[in-house]
Amino acid sequence: MTIPEAGTARTTAANQARQQATRDKLARIEATLRTLRRERTPVTYPAVARRAGVSRTFLYQNADAQKLVTAAIAANGDQRRRTQAAHDAKVEASWHQRALNAEDALKAANAEIDTQRERLGILLGQLRDLQAEYTEGTAQRLAEENTALKQRTRKLTDDNRGLEQRLHAARSNNRFLDKRLADLEAELIDAPLNRPKSARLGGS
Repeated sequence: MTIPEAGTARTTAANQARQQATRDKLARIEATLRTLRRERTPVTYPAVARRAGVSRTFLYQNADAQKLVTAAIAANGDQRRRTQAAHDAKVEASWHQRALNAEDALKAANAEIDTQRERLGILLGQLRDLQAEYTEGTAQRLAEENTALKQRTRKLTDDNRGLEQRLHAARSNNRFLDKRLADLEAELIDAPLNRPKSARLGGS
């Protein structure tokens, strides 16, 4: 083999070695990205470089490596937004159910208050009409029942006020969560592909 032929052979071998090394690095990067995805770990250039055993310079300058990492970062961001949107939807559903329960309880309390007021009015009328005819003991008993009914009505009124406050809070939370969910959905649809900023050379 002549000297030129030997030089060509060495150059070819060196090129093949570099190509194989590049393929090995890309394979490690792909494996690392799969691991980060399974672990639900945020994808960043430093994290990928460290765990794949490659330099950040390689990640930034090799087109295939950059494409892999950029796509993984974008997918990771979309997944986080979907997870947050799902969480907010669950919270919204919970508050919506609480608001419905509060409305039902408020309706029941109002109905009970109306019933007690009606009964109180009837008893007061009976007390006034029959007070002269009844004995002192009967009048005393009716007066005590009247007092108990007044106390019951006051308690129901206080309970009703508390339910109204809870309903107001639940409705306010619903409005906030509606806006939050709409913002997240818009962000999920319109978010641009997350592209890396200017490369900063790092060690291998």
